[in-house]
Amino acid sequence: MEKIITIQDIYDYLDKLSPFDTQEKWDNSGLIVGNMDDTFHKVYISLDLDKILIKNCDKGSLIITHHPLIFSGLKQINYDSYSTKLLRLIIKKDIKIISMHTNIDKSHLNRYVFEKILGFEVTKELDFICYGKININFNSLCRLIKERLNLDVLHTVKAKEDIKTIALTTGSGGSLLPYIKADCFLTGDIKYHEAMEAQSRKISIIDIKHYESEIHFSPLMMGLLRNYLKKNKIKGIIATSKNPFEYK
Repeated sequence: MEKIITIQDIYDYLDKLSPFDTQEKWDNSGLIVGNMDDTFHKVYISLDLDKILIKNCDKGSLIITHHPLIFSGLKQINYDSYSTKLLRLIIKKDIKIISMHTNIDKSHLNRYVFEKILGFEVTKELDFICYGKININFNSLCRLIKERLNLDVLHTVKAKEDIKTIALTTGSGGSLLPYIKADCFLTGDIKYHEAMEAQSRKISIIDIKHYESEIHFSPLMMGLLRNYLKKNKIKGIIATSKNPFEYK
């Protein structure tokens, strides 16, 4: 008799890959919508959720996202905010949501982008930060980053000409700047005052953007889940949410 796969089954598998209890205190990784005994027939993997993605998903499916749809408690569901508008559609279609956020950042995503996408070698990992050694001038490093992350424009802080050590945190890592021990820090969402702080610390920065640095979550997760989905005869699909920013 063929086993019926439940949310609990795939949740346990994901928990072994990247334990949910390693997430940050402020995070909300885990089962966001649905029950552990729910069943599903198809898995979609996406960085985020948006209206088009949910409309295109089959009823009763599971979506695994990087960013949680809900971070803090909801006191009302009035279908007015980003999360509640999507929740209305999700519940109508009996879609289940599991999010892998800061736990997968620490266990897999930062290393994946550092090594598989950018082609560097990790020499040390400290929580969210991957370190590596390199011997390149700053302008050449910028060209390399633009090419490998497919970026048209870079925001940078040039504090050093020669880069021998680099650090990376995907997503938004500006708050980690005081802990960075490298010639150049690659991260996204750099603010003005963080740029000023980097200059004073003699740390060059290349802003690799939030969406563009974390969009690699989907192929990473598909690779981690491929054998599990095949073994259990579950169809897996990489779904792409739209970047909310447009660059003119």
